[in-house]
Formats: sequence, structure tokens, C-alpha cells
Amino acid sequence: MKIIIPMAGIGSRLRPHTLTIPKPLTVIAGKSIAQRLVEDIAVGINEPIEEIAFIIGPASKGFPENTKEKLERIAKNLGTKGSVYVQKEALGTAHAIYCAKESLTGPCIVAFADTLFKASFTLDPNVDGTIWVKQVDDPSAFGVVKLNDGIITDFVEKPAEFVSNLAIIGIYYFKNGDALRNEIEFLLNNNIKEKGEYQLTNVLEFLKEKGTKFVPGKVDVWMDCGKKDPTIDTNKQILGFEYAKGNNLVSDDVVLENSKIIPPCYIGENVVLENTTIGPFVSIGENSVVKNTTITNSLIQTNTQISNASLDNAMIGNHVKYNGKYTSVSIGDYTELI
Repeated sequence: MKIIIPMAGIGSRLRPHTLTIPKPLTVIAGKSIAQRLVEDIAVGINEPIEEIAFIIGPASKGFPENTKEKLERIAKNLGTKGSVYVQKEALGTAHAIYCAKESLTGPCIVAFADTLFKASFTLDPNVDGTIWVKQVDDPSAFGVVKLNDGIITDFVEKPAEFVSNLAIIGIYYFKNGDALRNEIEFLLNNNIKEKGEYQLTNVLEFLKEKGTKFVPGKVDVWMDCGKKDPTIDTNKQILGFEYAKGNNLVSDDVVLENSKIIPPCYIGENVVLENTTIGPFVSIGENSVVKNTTITNSLIQTNTQISNASLDNAMIGNHVKYNGKYTSVSIGDYTELI
């Protein structure tokens, strides 16, 4: 089994937090979105992983120079090979996958690093592919599927009129990765675009017309990381899941001076808390200092200094200095409000 992770998008809806780092590398409860996605899939499929292929954007789109090294380390920690490809130009979902064409062989799972989830990954050996879907209130913002007797019959990209409320969440299993590669190649060679881009939904339709049978996969929890408020809610859900499993989320070297931590919280290494109450549902990255502050339900990144604040539903980036009265703030990297 191979895992293909397209993650070249910069996440403009999550700005200012994605001005200096792309959304898939945003850290939630101590791990990047991309790392959490890969680990959840690896645990869920419960079978050997031959390779994990990541498709990233160029450095000009905000991807740090050490991105390749970080992603290869994620794969290595899971006991497998890591490959990193670059999508130099954003030309659509199908084009992004094709950037990893050398890795598109044999059975594979394709998962876009846009959201996190809890899902069943039991793969039926008798089907050609699985597409994980979730019921949504507004399907016009998603690609959707139509079903007949448990088989997917139609794929519609962001329908203007209602055809289905089963949204494709960006996770796919293909029994034949070679066939997927060939159909994307046909799409590109014939310049078949929809809404100006090469869409994966068109490729799925080509495969279906040639006899490929797709079934829907069940998603129990779908966690959005597209904007600030949903990302904070995702942090809350993940902290709850990790705490329920009994995982220790607070580093042993945290300095507590007249302070307390109300779980569940993630506190990274070398954090100092003075006259401060943290939690519940707060993540604070490494090398941060918080003084005379109360924080609940918030996501704080690394190397940040916060003082004299009362924060709730806040998202604060890396290397920030914040001293103020506002509560539900969204502050990007390298910002000073003192």
C-alpha cells in the first residue's frame, strides 16, 4: 500500500497564519496537520506501507526549505520510505496527484491534507476503490457523489443546484494506482478542465465509465482546518481524543510558577507559566512564556510570549509577543502587540 498526500495548497482562508507557513504544516496539539493525517491513515489501514509520497508547493508559495526533511522524517518514523514532489503551479487536484506519478503504482490511498478525520479504513478487497464521504448542509462548496444500491454512480464538482449532500472529503482508495495515473494523463494530454482546473472528479468519472466500481467510505468525525474558528475547534476535538486515550500531553519540563493547567491541554517543551491558568482545550507550543494570563479553548504556536491577557477562542502564531486585553484574537507569526 502507498499513501499519496497532496498538500501544495497555501490555505489562504487561514491567513494570517498561512502567510509564513502552509496550512498542512500548521501544528495542532503538537503535530502538523500532515503528520496527523498520515499517522491516522497508517494506523487505520493496518497493513504494510510501501511508501508515503507528499506533494508540496514551491518555496515561493511559503514552503520552508526544510519541508522535505520534515516530511521524510514523518515517513521514517512510520517505518517506511518518504518521497517528496513539488507542484510548481496550482492547476487542480488531478494535476497535484500527477506530480507524484512515479509513486502511482499498485494499491494506494490518496488523502488531501486539508482536513482531519476519524474514519473506518476497512478496505474491501472485492471493490475497485473507496471514496470517503460525509453528509453536509451546504454541498455547493464540495464535490459530491450520488449512490445506487451502495455503488457510486455520479461525481459532481461543486454543484450549483442540489444533486446530493454526500460530500467527498478528500480521502480515496484506489486498488489500481496505475489506472489512476493513466486517466489523469489522459485528462492533462487532452486539456480537459472544469472551472479552469484539472479536477479529480473528472478522472473518477473516466474510471467509472471504464468499469471501475467505487463504494462510499464512512467518516465518523470530520474536522475542518480551513479557517481560524474551525481550526480551534479541531484542536479542541483532538485534545479530547488524546486525553480520552490517556496520552500525556504536557511536557515534563514545563515550569509552573503559581499556575495551573486544566486538562485537556497540550504544553510543549521548555514552556514557562507564571501566575497563569491554562485550559481546558489549549495547545501551547515549545519555548513559549505566558505570564499573568488566563487562556481557554485556544491554539498557541511556538516561541511566543503572552502577558496580561485573557484569551478564549484565540489562535496565535510562532514568535509572537502579545500583551493586551482582547480575547478572541487571530495573530500571525512574528507579530508584536505590546
